[in-house]
Amino acid sequence: MQSIELTFGDSTDSAIRADWARLAEAGIPSLAGHTSPSNSPHITLAAGADMNLPDYLQDPWQRLPLDISFSGVHIFPARTGMYVLARSVVVTRQLLELHRLLHEGISGALPLTLPDAWTPHVTLARRVPAHQLGTAMDLLDLRLAGRCTEARLWDSNTRTLASLSNPS
Repeated sequence: MQSIELTFGDSTDSAIRADWARLAEAGIPSLAGHTSPSNSPHITLAAGADMNLPDYLQDPWQRLPLDISFSGVHIFPARTGMYVLARSVVVTRQLLELHRLLHEGISGALPLTLPDAWTPHVTLARRVPAHQLGTAMDLLDLRLAGRCTEARLWDSNTRTLASLSNPS
């Protein structure tokens, strides 16, 4: 599986990691427990098992940095009695344009990451039991704005990250 992700500037990254830490300190299974170097707050723009990534993919990244705002939370079902908790990202014309440009240049993305189906968010916790959702909500300061500064490609098969916006 591959994913194309937007990552954040230092202050936004730190604020989301602080969410992870507060949730973990309360015994809620947040992403703070995932200590892989590849684990950082991000917005997934596209994901798929066999995405076709052309050489000209850097074109959408000329729109970075991109200011964003968060607007509450999403709660996605995971499995019976368990949920994924994520910060909602305000959909702006600039974010939608970057997303559309990306998808004009790739193929093989999962349907839920395609334009008109995509829900931009930043995952905070996975496998949250229903009885902990209220506690989790109380721990989050939902008034947060930030900046996406980089784009990267995560390849879970090779366990590698590659910068798309600043290729070396």
